[in-house]
Amino acid sequence: MSAFYDHFSRHAHGEGIKARSTHYCPGCGHGVAHRDLAAAIDELGIQDRTVLISPVGCSVFAYYYFDVGNSQAAHGRAPAVALGHKLAHPEAVVISYQGDGDLASIGLAETISIAQMGLPITVIFINNAIYGMTGGQLAPTSLMGQKTSTSPDGRVAAMGQPLKMAELIASLDGPVYVERVALFSARERVKARKAIKKAITNQVEGRGYSFIEIISECPTHLKMSPQEAEEWVKTKMEPVFPLGVKKDLTVEPWFKRGAPSFEPEAVLGLSGAERLDEDKPRTIANWPDHLPVRDIAIKLAGSGGDGAQTAALLLTRTAISVGFDATAIPSYGPESRGGTSYADVHIAEQEVLNPAASEPQVLVAFNAPSLAKFAPTVPAGGLILYDSTVVTDPGRLPAGRRILPIPLTRIAADLGRPMVKNVVALGALQSALNLLPEDSLVATLRHVLHDKPALLPLNESAYAAGRAAVESALAPA
Repeated sequence: MSAFYDHFSRHAHGEGIKARSTHYCPGCGHGVAHRDLAAAIDELGIQDRTVLISPVGCSVFAYYYFDVGNSQAAHGRAPAVALGHKLAHPEAVVISYQGDGDLASIGLAETISIAQMGLPITVIFINNAIYGMTGGQLAPTSLMGQKTSTSPDGRVAAMGQPLKMAELIASLDGPVYVERVALFSARERVKARKAIKKAITNQVEGRGYSFIEIISECPTHLKMSPQEAEEWVKTKMEPVFPLGVKKDLTVEPWFKRGAPSFEPEAVLGLSGAERLDEDKPRTIANWPDHLPVRDIAIKLAGSGGDGAQTAALLLTRTAISVGFDATAIPSYGPESRGGTSYADVHIAEQEVLNPAASEPQVLVAFNAPSLAKFAPTVPAGGLILYDSTVVTDPGRLPAGRRILPIPLTRIAADLGRPMVKNVVALGALQSALNLLPEDSLVATLRHVLHDKPALLPLNESAYAAGRAAVESALAPA
């Protein structure tokens, strides 16, 4: 058994000599690193447990070569994807394979944060001092004086010094093993192979996070032959990125996390009478006939503390509970108070295709800046509901929209807690739109507050008051 596929289907549909070739340039270090990684997987007998994460970069097509579990990550996000795999399946051997632009530039925050957590994953970092796949731009690891497509005269001090990732990772408390190796000679390739195997062994044994940096050749962007590129790595890169073990802690195996439960009851925290009955048919709501579209976009906006984000989550959760598809995307403004932050909610009969709400059919505005900013984005026939306690002068609102000024803050204050104005808004929204089944939002409130029963009467009253306010406003004169 081999960790490589018998043939590589990316080329020639897996037929002929090309089916035995990778896409890497002649002399590229990725091919050697792939060979050593595959050898370690085979020697440890972990092929069926291994998940390889390959992000954007020269290694983007690794899933064509490795016959293991594979996940493709967005640029720089491989460590975050690796973490998700490890926590969801603790028995998996998760390997994040990344280049220098990916790991040390756009993914630096993820790299540092997850290394510091110290969970047993393995990171293989290919440092060839260049953005290889995207055109040979300056990378965080490019050498001083090195000419690239974005530093045609060479890297200068104003561009910063080369980033030494192995030393940086070794300085953190989380990792247990960090080593930098090379590929420019048979002796160094043997060391690289041993380091890769040790890093994966640490994970298999549950000892912790391991990081292997491999300084590697890129003949294409160095404009050199493979032999010249090897010499360049040896004479130019190694003095800047000295080889060797940077950290090697002897720790006892500690990661014995059990597999998480994916049962609905456990995920939702239900127990006793609240537990889901698999034999009981779930109530699925019908989409309201009075709504002309099958996907409603709602924007809830206000300043920090107005509760727009919480209201959005309650609305989304309720929609899902009655059988609709729903999404909520938060967007926080720079101000903790004042200004505007908002949440985009989509509720669809079948499937939400675009979770953004750039032109919402419904706007709920808790303050004047939000009303001024987003009211013009509501299309004709849409609904604008705003807090008339706070927005005393709404200005000129776009014509052809339903306008509902409701004193959300005053209603909440009359109930004794101004902070529940977001629940008042949900009640008002339900009366104005009639999108969700009767009392479904109340059911969500009861579930969310099941461990805080003292707050439930206030929230139920706030919801009822919001509904009553709209019904009164819409009642015939």
